[in-house]
Amino acid sequence: MTRVAEAVSTMALTEKEHFSPILKRWHPLATGVAVATLHSCYGNELKQYVSGIDEVSADVLRVLSSADKLEKDLMQIAAESEDCGKSIIKEMLPYEVESVTCGLVKSWITTTTDRLKEWVNRNLQQEAWDPKATRERFALSAVEVLRIVDEAFEAFFLLPISMHAAFLPDLAAGIDGCLQHYIFMAKSGCVSSTYVPTMPPLTRCSQRSKLPSVFKWKEKTYKKPQGGAANANGNDCFGTPQLCCRINTLLYIQTQLDGLAKREMSHSHDIALKLSAAACEEGIQQLCEAMANKVIFHDLSHLFWDGLYVGEVPSSRIEPFLQELDHHLEVMSSTLHENVRTRAITQVMKVSFDCFLLVLLAGGPARAFTLQDYETIEEDFKFLTDMFWSDGDGLPAELIEKFSTTINEILPLFKTDTDTLIEKFRNVTLESCSCSSKSKLPLPPTTGQWGPTEPNTVLRILCYRNDEVAAKFLKKTYQLPKKL
Repeated sequence: MTRVAEAVSTMALTEKEHFSPILKRWHPLATGVAVATLHSCYGNELKQYVSGIDEVSADVLRVLSSADKLEKDLMQIAAESEDCGKSIIKEMLPYEVESVTCGLVKSWITTTTDRLKEWVNRNLQQEAWDPKATRERFALSAVEVLRIVDEAFEAFFLLPISMHAAFLPDLAAGIDGCLQHYIFMAKSGCVSSTYVPTMPPLTRCSQRSKLPSVFKWKEKTYKKPQGGAANANGNDCFGTPQLCCRINTLLYIQTQLDGLAKREMSHSHDIALKLSAAACEEGIQQLCEAMANKVIFHDLSHLFWDGLYVGEVPSSRIEPFLQELDHHLEVMSSTLHENVRTRAITQVMKVSFDCFLLVLLAGGPARAFTLQDYETIEEDFKFLTDMFWSDGDGLPAELIEKFSTTINEILPLFKTDTDTLIEKFRNVTLESCSCSSKSKLPLPPTTGQWGPTEPNTVLRILCYRNDEVAAKFLKKTYQLPKKL
């Protein structure tokens, strides 16, 4: 078709120079008729050719480019003719090469991005998120998807068109969408909120009997969840190593997107996959939160949320939990990329501090604390913070201090005598609701914003105070039950 276009252009010039001057003796518009005839004949062939095109290629675009040049040449010949062939040119049906080219390029972009999304779906269904798959401990599928993206951009810039800048935003948006889909799939199923337990209703407790141990209050026994060790050792698609691999993968994509944009700048076009970059950042945070919540509230729940301080405080200390947590932290430290390691472990620290506070303030009727338990609780929390300090090899001291501030401010309330605590509760409650001292104390709502002067926090310490004075106050003021 390209050679035919060149031949038709040559034929038109020959017609104008050699035949039209003679033929115009018999036809006043000889040049115009010749041009219109050649234009129509090639147009019929071009229409048939275009109708059989399934997808754009360099050859197809070269044909369209040659057709566009031919049409312009014919128009120029007609415009320069002395027989006013312009009137005939007006009646000719244009090739509309630009419109056809636009349609084909848009179709090429749609096909390319559809194939990429199909590849993402197919390969991520088989992705094991094995950190051992690559030396950098991210998924092989990320390498492949970025390779395909790079090839798509290269193929686009090799298309013989002059409108790259016009179509680049469409291609970038399509690829951006595919990468966002990959990122969504990478974090799919990792929802942090599913692991956080529901706080039980408030209850009051009374002093337990001093009968021999055989008659002591029967504590609930907790068994380690099936497959608990596998969560840290790697036999679970959402285990700690696999979640680390997912985090590393999103970090790798985020890093490579910057490099991709710089490489394509060689084409003098700015490629900004901003939505994918933002999705990576958000996904990394969500995966860090999910991993922390899963480790603390699921994998180690039997030792922490379901086990710490259940029954007698001295007999259910924090050491067993710390031993298991240490193993998970070792896996994270050895698996996560250094650029996200501190971020992820900080999230684990935050959640472990949150869980420790929940045990003290919302652990259910299985927990009860005396004034003498304060030193034990304080010591256990120091053990917990020391785990993350790790003799200076762990998290920065200022970071640990930042996240432990709330607990350190609340802990002194556990050694405050009951009468003083009740008076403090009255004051902060009345102050928060702007009531008079003679008013009935309202039940402060649970906001989760714990603090030493937050009414619900102080109330909860009274609820878990193993003291008859506290129990009578709660029964008289709010009619709280002893059991759920």
